[in-house]
Amino acid sequence: MKVLVADDEAPARRRLIRLLAAVGGVEVVGEAENGERAIAAARQLAPDVLLLDVEMPGLDGLAVAAAEGMPPVIFITAHEEHAVAAFGVNAVDYLLKPVAAARLADALGKVRLRFTRPGAACITTRSGNTVQFFAAAEIARFSASQKYTVFHVAGDEHLTKESLDALETRLEPAGFVRVHRAELVRVSAIRAFTATALEHHVTLESGERVPVSRRYAAALKARLAQGRSGRAGGEPG
Repeated sequence: MKVLVADDEAPARRRLIRLLAAVGGVEVVGEAENGERAIAAARQLAPDVLLLDVEMPGLDGLAVAAAEGMPPVIFITAHEEHAVAAFGVNAVDYLLKPVAAARLADALGKVRLRFTRPGAACITTRSGNTVQFFAAAEIARFSASQKYTVFHVAGDEHLTKESLDALETRLEPAGFVRVHRAELVRVSAIRAFTATALEHHVTLESGERVPVSRRYAAALKARLAQGRSGRAGGEPG
């Protein structure tokens, strides 16, 4: 599990990192001392969870958690009064300083249960004051469009600022594969793979045709073949 630690106090960050070192299967991939850097680091490093202080200079932790493309959040703070607002932005847990090692390990266990199982990853979008959460298993395709990534759920279009590169890294365990520089698809949604002298594309369960670049074609074929051999019925060829 990749962890990003965000707190404006360096001693607090160091203590959390020491506690995390004692938790099995955890890698600290970065630190941030304010809200703006926490958002930038989360989008660049694609951590599985963000340990986040509430009160920081500039953007506070609540604003960071509500930003598009953020991973699951565990709030760590000295202030009890923010708990209700914290769970309003879908926090996994809310820990009071000084954090006990056992309590931290328990919170990380909740992240594993909720988000690290295949298909259980979460996609976050924001429109005005509304934050929405979607299970990756509901989504067949992500497409890059200028500064946004586009996806559809139940026929409705949604936008996230999480980049396709970050989504590719984060959603690989959930069964997503890159097929084009601007396209990421869920393997289980693929119903056909077509290769001609002029083009390559996959057909999704919705009937959509998604272009496949030659750069990704060989890896996609191998992934589909692996799926066929790994279960009865298999993936389409």
